[in-house]
Amino acid sequence: MNRLESAMPTTIRLPDDLKIRVVEAAKRAGTTSHGSILAAIAKKAEQEERRADFDQIAEDRYARIAASGETISWQEMRGFLEERLAGKAVPAPTPRQRVR
Repeated sequence: MNRLESAMPTTIRLPDDLKIRVVEAAKRAGTTSHGSILAAIAKKAEQEERRADFDQIAEDRYARIAASGETISWQEMRGFLEERLAGKAVPAPTPRQRVR
């Protein structure tokens, strides 16, 4: 059984102008309005999942900074990155206790 065979029907109400736009866009793309709508929903779901993953990574990193108190200044990190982009082999900056 494939995904479409097991899919539950869902009804969405589209304003007439949006329905026309979807139909025309689907024709240009060589697909159906149904396929176009599915692709748009799947793309939006993936974007939201990626955003949630990004937010979780940021939260985890901030928690590590808060727990350790160690950071690398932007000035120091930027210098490191610029050197690396220039192809130079430079050691990574060392995290230090934050100064308050």
